[in-house]
Amino acid sequence: MSGRWRFRPALDEDLAFARQLTRQNMMVYYCEYGLLWQEEAFDVAWAGRQNELLCDGEQVLGFVSFSRDARSLYIRELQLVESGRGQGLGSWLIGQARDIAFREGRRELRLTVFKSNPAQRLYLRQGLAVVGEDECFLRMSLTV
Repeated sequence: MSGRWRFRPALDEDLAFARQLTRQNMMVYYCEYGLLWQEEAFDVAWAGRQNELLCDGEQVLGFVSFSRDARSLYIRELQLVESGRGQGLGSWLIGQARDIAFREGRRELRLTVFKSNPAQRLYLRQGLAVVGEDECFLRMSLTV
C-alpha cells in the first residue's frame, strides 16, 4: 500500500478540510490542557506553511504542514483521518520528512506533540528524542 502513498500540494480549497480534521483530532487535547481552539489562528498558520495532503491514490488520508529555518525542518501539523491510521502512514511520513530535511541540507527534523498524545510513541520509534517540554507539550528532534 505504501507504494501508492504520496504528497499532493494543498490548495486554498483544502483549508476547510484541514481545519476541521485538526479540530476533530486535537480537541480532546485542547480540552485536557485548557487551551482555546481558534480557527483564525489555524488559518493564519496555514497560510505561512508548506501544506501537503497525504494521499493513497486519489483518496485523501490527511495532511502535513512544514516550516523551516536555517537549521531545521519542522512538522507543524500531521493529521490523519481515522481510516488512514494504523497502516504505517505516520512512519512513512516521518521517513519522507527526514529525506526532505536531508536533501535540503537541514540538520534536524523537529516537531511538538501534546504530552498525552499517543503519537509520541511513533515519533520515538522513528528516532526522534525529547529535547524539551512545557506544561502541555514535548519538543522532539531528530538529527538528520
